[in-house]
Amino acid sequence: MKKPLLPVLYLLLCSCTGFSQRDFYKSYSFDHTDTLRGMLRPERTCYDVTFYDLNIGIDISKKFIKGYVDIYFDAVSSSNVIQIDLFKNMEILEITFYDQPLTYNRIENAVFVYLPMMLPRGSSATIRVSYQGFPQIARNAPWDGGFVWSQDPKGNPWVGVACEGTGASLWWPCKDHLSDEPDSVAIHVAVPNGLSCISNGNLRKTSPLDENHTLFYWFVSYPINNYGISLNIGSYSHFSDTYIAGDGDSLALDYYVLPDNLEKAKKQFEQVKPMLACYEKYFGKYPFWNDGYALVETPYLGMEHQSCIAYGNNYKRGYLGGMIPRDMDWDYIIVHESGHEYFGNAVSVADHCDMWIHESFATYMEALYVECMYTHDDAVRYLEGQRPFIRNFEPIIGPPGVNFFSWRSSDHYFKGSWVLHTLRNALDDDEVFFGMLRGFYDKYKYTTCSTEDFIAFVNEYTGKNCDAFFEQYLWYPGIPKLVYTLDQKGKDLKVTFRWEVNVPGFDMPVKIGKQGAYTTISPVSGTTRKVLIPNLKKSDFRVATEMFYIKGKEVKNL
Repeated sequence: MKKPLLPVLYLLLCSCTGFSQRDFYKSYSFDHTDTLRGMLRPERTCYDVTFYDLNIGIDISKKFIKGYVDIYFDAVSSSNVIQIDLFKNMEILEITFYDQPLTYNRIENAVFVYLPMMLPRGSSATIRVSYQGFPQIARNAPWDGGFVWSQDPKGNPWVGVACEGTGASLWWPCKDHLSDEPDSVAIHVAVPNGLSCISNGNLRKTSPLDENHTLFYWFVSYPINNYGISLNIGSYSHFSDTYIAGDGDSLALDYYVLPDNLEKAKKQFEQVKPMLACYEKYFGKYPFWNDGYALVETPYLGMEHQSCIAYGNNYKRGYLGGMIPRDMDWDYIIVHESGHEYFGNAVSVADHCDMWIHESFATYMEALYVECMYTHDDAVRYLEGQRPFIRNFEPIIGPPGVNFFSWRSSDHYFKGSWVLHTLRNALDDDEVFFGMLRGFYDKYKYTTCSTEDFIAFVNEYTGKNCDAFFEQYLWYPGIPKLVYTLDQKGKDLKVTFRWEVNVPGFDMPVKIGKQGAYTTISPVSGTTRKVLIPNLKKSDFRVATEMFYIKGKEVKNL
C-alpha cells in the first residue's frame, strides 16, 4: 500500500548536495536522486541489516524476475520509518511485517517503509518485500550496471548481473548503501531445468521446484557488500581443485565454465594457486575460506563478486591479450579481481567517494603479484606501464554523501596504485610498509572503513605525519612538482630544489642523482633547499620517477 508523498521531505531531499571536496566538485550538479542513494539519512542510520534472504525466479525468455526478499535488521535507534531501495522500474507487490501489510512511499528509487510501531533501540525485526519487474539491462557490463542476457556459442541461455556503482537495488530490494553489509546472505534462485545457477558462497542444495524449474540454494557466511552479490545462469561444466595454505589448511577451488572451454580453463586456472600463495605472503590467507574460492565464466569481462569471481577474459594473457609486458604471462582478470577479495570485499569502504581503497589497492596488488612471481624490477616495469593511463583530471577522492560513481578517468585505479608505490619509496623501509598494509587489512577485514581511517592508521603505524602527502595526492588532481636548478661544481653537482604543490607543509622525501646510487633529499613546499652531490655529472642527473609519482622540472633560477 502506498502512502501519499511528503512534500516537506521531498523538498529537503531536493536541496541536499555533497560538494565540500576541496571545492573541486562545486561545479557538479547533484539532485535528490543522488542523495537518496548516497546520503546516510536517519531512515537509514536507524537500522542495521544483519541478514538478507533472497528468493527469486528468473523468466529468461521475458528477461523478467519475480520474488521476495526477507530483510532482517537490528534497530540502532528508535524509529518507525526505514528506507530501503529498489529501482522505480521494478514493481513492489507488497511489503509485510510478520504477515501484516505495511504502507510505504516511493521517492524515485528510494522506498520509505512505515512500521506499525516505534521499534526500540536494540530490538530486531524482519520485513518481507515482494516484487517483480524487468531489471535494467547493462549496456556495457561491468562498467554499466545491470543484467546481461546472452547466449553461449551453442545457443543456450547465458545470464549474468553486475551492478557495482549502479547499485544492487537495480534487481533486488535492499538497504543499498556501502556502509551496511549484512553478516550473511541466503540466495534462492529458480531457473529452467537443464541450466545451472552459480552464486556466492556455498551451494547448499538443489531441488526440483516444479516440472520445469530447479531451485538453487546458495549461502554466504561472511559479511558482503550488496554489489558483490550476483548470479550466473548457464549451461556450465564444473571442475574443482584444492589450494593448501602455508599452515596446511585446504581451500576449495571451484570453476564453472562453458563446456567447450573446459580444457582451456583447466590450463588457464592453474595460475590461481600460486597467485593465492603470493597474496597470502602479503596479507594472510584467502579471507573467505569457509565459502571457498570460485571463478565463473561470464558473458562480460569480469567482476569481483565475493567468492564467485566473474571471469570473461577469454583465457588470454593480460587484459584480453594486452596491457602487460610481452615477456610476462598471467591473466589480468584472475589477478585483479582476486585482489578485490582482500580489498573491496574483505575490506570495504562505507562511501563511494573512497572507492580508491577498493580499486587502487587491488591494482597495486597486481604489481605485488609480479614482484612475487618475477622480480622487484619487473614489478616497477609493470607499474610504469600503468602511468600512461593516469589523467589527473580530478581528485582520486570523489564527493561524499552522493551516489557518485562516474569518474572521467581511471585515476582511482592507476594513480592510486602509484600513490601506494610512492608511499612505499617515501617510507624507504619495506618492513614498515608491508607491516602497515597488513596491519590495516587485518584491522578492517570484514568491515568498512574510510580514507580518513587509512590515513590515521598510516600515521600511527609509521610514526610519521602523512596528512599533507595524502591530501595532495588524493584531494587534488595535480601531482607534486620538484623544481630544481643544476650547477656543476667541478666533479660535484649542486642541486637547488623545492616542491611546488597545492598543500602547505608537503615534505615528502625523494631520491635524485645517478640511478643506482641515488641521494635522498627532503624538499618542503615553499622552502628552497640545496644539496651537493659528489662525483655526479649534470648529464647523469635524474629524478627517481620510477619510484615516485612526481614531475621533475629543471629551471634556470629558484
